[in-house]
Amino acid sequence: MVVHYIGADVHSNNVELGIERNGQIVARHAVPMSVRAIRQILDEVPGVKHLTFEEGPLAGWLYRNLKDHVDTLVVCDPRRNRLIACDGDKDDRIDAAKLAALLRGGYLREVYHSDDPERVALKRWVALYHDQVKDATRAINKIRGCCRLYGQRVPRRALHEPEIRAAWRATLEPDLVEQVELLWMGYAVKGRQVRRARAQLVRRARAYPILAHWSALPGVGLIRATTLFAYLDTPWRFQRKNQLCKYCGVGLERTTSGQDRYGRDRPARLRLAWAVNRQLKNVIVGAAVSAIRSRDNRFRRQYEKMIQAGAVARNARHAVARKMLTVMWGMWKTARPFDAGLG
Repeated sequence: MVVHYIGADVHSNNVELGIERNGQIVARHAVPMSVRAIRQILDEVPGVKHLTFEEGPLAGWLYRNLKDHVDTLVVCDPRRNRLIACDGDKDDRIDAAKLAALLRGGYLREVYHSDDPERVALKRWVALYHDQVKDATRAINKIRGCCRLYGQRVPRRALHEPEIRAAWRATLEPDLVEQVELLWMGYAVKGRQVRRARAQLVRRARAYPILAHWSALPGVGLIRATTLFAYLDTPWRFQRKNQLCKYCGVGLERTTSGQDRYGRDRPARLRLAWAVNRQLKNVIVGAAVSAIRSRDNRFRRQYEKMIQAGAVARNARHAVARKMLTVMWGMWKTARPFDAGLG
């Protein structure tokens, strides 16, 4: 049976398709960015069809709408393809052909996408919530920076107590009062947006019992649990726990090269993985730090034991994060609550 490898260079307005058979490009198509136009081209290709395109803003939408029209669909990691993409001449036609060749050779790193629309919607709400929190933090930092220019500090209680805020504003210079009132309007809007996004997360989290189990862990809480759940989607994405830890930014990579002057292999060095999901790293490391600072619990005892053994605090924190992630992964696969007496 004839096998075709199809590379797609995706843009917001158009898609360039390169169709390869037996190592040769046999057809090229430039079509508008629409599912209907792409499906029409794919349906005209005979035999077995393998399609690939790079991860991007449109990747999830295309994946869910095209996966049933090809035999395999690979959304690939553009960081893995960067050196090859920048080698020699570059345009959309060339990029599509290179993607088809990489797919045929098996050199692509696949990016996971969920098939469940409810999970996809939850992930979007999680991302929106964190964006709004960042914006609210930026807004209050602008107020603090503005006040600092006048030698003033914003009282902590003024953020949440109108009476304290009104009394504090009465002590400011008239020009600063005008600036603070303007900036505070933006902060108030962001606060309402954060609360609305959080309400959505709480409502949607009720559909997944594992989130209640995770939230009971020291240092985790509902927001961190929901974020981890939304970005990982399923525990079966990873075959081994070190793959999960690397993806979440707390796993270790081994690096070594060459030999010393006696012909012996140089000792390997361990370092944190670089190509990771930063949002998940913030979640699991933040949960580990919160657990270490909490009352007596399993993770704090592990941290204190490592410190007493001479470990560096940063390495001990990451070890606790790996242990916490492993515990949550096991809870997810078995659908059981946390048992502090195990392990």
